[in-house]
Amino acid sequence: MKRYTFALDLVDDPKMIAEYEKYHEKISDEIAKSITDSGITQMEIFRIGNRLFMIMETEDDFSFEKKAEMDTNNPKVQEWENLMWKYQQALPMAKEGEKWLLMKQIFKLV
Repeated sequence: MKRYTFALDLVDDPKMIAEYEKYHEKISDEIAKSITDSGITQMEIFRIGNRLFMIMETEDDFSFEKKAEMDTNNPKVQEWENLMWKYQQALPMAKEGEKWLLMKQIFKLV
């Protein structure tokens, strides 16, 4: 199992944040299947203010490249991503077109 953490901001508008959360109360079966088919076994998203934090656990052979290719070739995922981008805004350090940024672990209690 691998574990990844990501950050992303939402547009800082209470109404839009509420809409974003509503969409995530029950995602479609097609979107859930695309996530699990890529090798993601667990995914959680947390919010404080307009900042999102995602924890993702994957199978050992998970590949970001494979996930991106699968997403590109799935019209339902593209529709979902385009809709979500309405609510999301890139972090200041993001490159053009980047959404969720992979976070660096700086501490672990062992």
